[in-house]
Amino acid sequence: MLNIRIEKNTAPKAKPTGKLGFGKIFTDHMFLMNYSTEKGWHDARIVPYGDISLDPSAMVFHYAQELFEGMKAYRTAEGKIQLFRPDKNIERMNNTCDRLCVPQINPDDALQAIKALVAVEKDWVPTEDGTSLYIRPFIIATDPMLGVHPSHTYLFIIILSPVGAYYEAGLKPVKIYVEREYVRCVKGGTGLAKAGGNYAASLKGQEKAEKMGYAQVLWLDGIERKYIDEVGAMNVFFVIDGKVITPDLTDGNILPGVTRRSCIEVLKHLGIPVEERKLSIDEVIEAHKNGKLNEVFGTGTAAVISPVGELFDDGNKMIINNNEIGPVAQKLYDTLTGIQWGKIEDPFGWTVSVED
Repeated sequence: MLNIRIEKNTAPKAKPTGKLGFGKIFTDHMFLMNYSTEKGWHDARIVPYGDISLDPSAMVFHYAQELFEGMKAYRTAEGKIQLFRPDKNIERMNNTCDRLCVPQINPDDALQAIKALVAVEKDWVPTEDGTSLYIRPFIIATDPMLGVHPSHTYLFIIILSPVGAYYEAGLKPVKIYVEREYVRCVKGGTGLAKAGGNYAASLKGQEKAEKMGYAQVLWLDGIERKYIDEVGAMNVFFVIDGKVITPDLTDGNILPGVTRRSCIEVLKHLGIPVEERKLSIDEVIEAHKNGKLNEVFGTGTAAVISPVGELFDDGNKMIINNNEIGPVAQKLYDTLTGIQWGKIEDPFGWTVSVED
């Protein structure tokens, strides 16, 4: 169990009012914990939110040895604050640590740190419908040295941000551009890890898509440019002829999303057919041509469920479900957000009280 030192902010900020947006406002405190080969993870502390001082030669700047996670705290109608499947985010964080040669953190210590910081900042958890407190844990390499090898020192940080909807349009379907020129990652790479480098590699395609009026990129595999991987900030699901299909994780080039996993489990619980398998863009195009592409939607912590109303591929514009949210996406959104905000029963035991 961590011994967490708490230093309170003596000049707290005013709580935000009005529209929150996403990831633009940060709370009064942050969690920090250091690592060294001599001491392991040590000096756990909650301190006022502020700048971090690093040597210009810190390895994170030069070799991108860093990783992050994303989860949320939700306030129920009764005022209780709860997390959604934090164990799965921590498990994925440690899997990313392993892939990037970063020392793992004891899962119980990581959960204790998250709960402690959220408890300190409990007044920052918003109460408006559809809002939450976004939690961003991340680890950076801090060795002041130029040389390509794993760092010997690290900093684990958690920051918090009260947020509204990830997309300004909320549940209104978004437009997605199919990227055939650039790739996000390849088999054997870091696609399964939540590492910043994956997102940096996606920016060129994202920039191109935005210039054409599209919200996100649909990435294809980096070898054949044939099989669907994921959307820029989300995993992706397709409903074809009544069956839900999502790309499988076997090649290790797709992020194993916690929301993705939860959707699969909810679908099975509801008796809705769902498959994890390779899915080619040609199969999707053919399904649309034959009137069998019923729905497309993305899943992720930030947006939860994001319906897709249009896919654009090499001049071929595919309108999906009359550019409206479909019944499967709506059911998943209602179920997941209902559990997260405590509006419906949690039959899976996924929620964790911050006070526990």
